[in-house]
Amino acid sequence: MKYYSEEHQWVEIEGGKARIGITKFAADELGELSYVELPSVGSVFKQGDSLCVVESVKAASDVFMPIGGKIVEVNTELEQKPELVNEDAEGEGWICIASDVNADELAKLMDEEKYLASLKGK
Repeated sequence: MKYYSEEHQWVEIEGGKARIGITKFAADELGELSYVELPSVGSVFKQGDSLCVVESVKAASDVFMPIGGKIVEVNTELEQKPELVNEDAEGEGWICIASDVNADELAKLMDEEKYLASLKGK
């Protein structure tokens, strides 16, 4: 199951690890991405911390950590192909994987239905 933040990030828990990225809505709003600044493997973030920056011709935008944890893997393919985020934001365009996540923090996030409802009128 995916969980969503108000800042348009998603997190999917698999085997005790969290795969993290930005939502399709966020990718569409930003336009074609030209650069993704990946977080460093080994970095530890709290929920709500600035995780990285994504840049497009429209703007540079912070990506916030939807759940606290330690970065154990980054999607290095984004270094050469940042447009993967636009093509498949909630799939192959993932940004990183975190371990040591606090599952209790998921309660502060939305399920897909609530997230989609929050987009009405945007």
